[in-house]
Amino acid sequence: MNLRNKANRIRLFSFSTPQMRAFHFSWFAFHLCFFGWFGIAPLMAVVRDDLGLTKTQIGNTIIASVAITVIVRLAIGVLCDRIGPRLAYTWLLCLGAIPVMSIGFADSFESFLMARLAIGAIGASFVITQYHTSVMFAPNVVGTANATSAGWGNLGGGTTQILMPLIFSGLLMLGVSETLGWRLAMVVPGVVMFIAGLCYYRFTQDAPDGNFKDLRARGELPEAAGEGSMSSTFGAAARDIRVWALFVVYAACFGVELTINNIAAIYFFDNFDLTLATAGMIAGLFGLMNLFARTMGGVFSDLFARNAGLKGRVRWLFIAMLCEGVALMFFSQMHVLALAIGLMLVFSLFVQMAEGATFGVVPFINRRALGAVAGIVGAGGNAGAVAAGFLFRSESISYQQGLFYLGAAVILASLCALLVRFSPEVEAEEAAAYEQAASGETNSALSLR
Repeated sequence: MNLRNKANRIRLFSFSTPQMRAFHFSWFAFHLCFFGWFGIAPLMAVVRDDLGLTKTQIGNTIIASVAITVIVRLAIGVLCDRIGPRLAYTWLLCLGAIPVMSIGFADSFESFLMARLAIGAIGASFVITQYHTSVMFAPNVVGTANATSAGWGNLGGGTTQILMPLIFSGLLMLGVSETLGWRLAMVVPGVVMFIAGLCYYRFTQDAPDGNFKDLRARGELPEAAGEGSMSSTFGAAARDIRVWALFVVYAACFGVELTINNIAAIYFFDNFDLTLATAGMIAGLFGLMNLFARTMGGVFSDLFARNAGLKGRVRWLFIAMLCEGVALMFFSQMHVLALAIGLMLVFSLFVQMAEGATFGVVPFINRRALGAVAGIVGAGGNAGAVAAGFLFRSESISYQQGLFYLGAAVILASLCALLVRFSPEVEAEEAAAYEQAASGETNSALSLR
């Protein structure tokens, strides 16, 4: 998909252009989806006692929360190619708010499991975020744009760990019981998500020059039929081994982040004898690194591309993945709280930079099937979380052992990054596009103006 008038600069404090409105609305929408998606995670110690859940049952709910997202991400990518990111995000936010608020009706393991399964669908919001910024920004800053929008969205995993226990505590101070408190707390993210969906429809557009429907009417965008059909674009992406290599890579970075978001609070609560609020605050630090860490992954991807083209983007991805795996293995062996927190932050830095580096490569795999590629790779993140979830549902494997094994798996997965290759023609074409976009750049890619 070759669209005109993509932005070659990110003006953080600007809302006047469709590119920057898409940037800000997409990261904020993803942030809210994270809030709804993992809102229950920092309250799991209370839910566990209320519903009488075993460790295996908690593990099953964790798997359920990310399993359905694999399927929805595969579908949402090609849906973006067809109806555009604006409508896709609007529907996802408004419909996704329903199960978020409805989880409060759960009164057994089975009903709680089904609620988490339904909520998991909103995790597909990531694909729309990456799609929207990919069609709005030029090659010289697309890595930074993708990484920053996704990183600030993932930041919702950190704010959720901090805010949900506070919302819960506030309800208890009003005289609400713990049994009712965690249920009422989940209404908050659901309501905000629904309002955000209406705002996304009102204030954004699909591409720099308009919505997909209008672009197709003007002949500026191919019809969603024939080579541009959903089945055709998905088939083209699915036949590309590079897409599946990135699927595995993203499983080993974003999948790991999702796993940590689900278990971090209860891990610190159980292993270091902390209060629920303190454990939530510490767990929140992991997600808060998204404020800058994922952006750094995208910035470095763009910088490596300046010096070594697409090969540079791939090399940086491999380095970030390798460091992530090593840091996770060290974190798993920490028994002193201060050291555990320090290693968690180092690990968080690399896992999120690896995510940014992954989607610094994705836009260049197949422009005609961008949504399908983003959907498959994005689904890899959730597939990785599902696989990792089985490590943490077993009664015979401790959380520390599971994290160590997970670190080793990440190191092996980093080798898949080296399978991503580009033809000399594509390398030359993208290098020319990069130079053309960069020629109009006089300031840094991430501008405060």
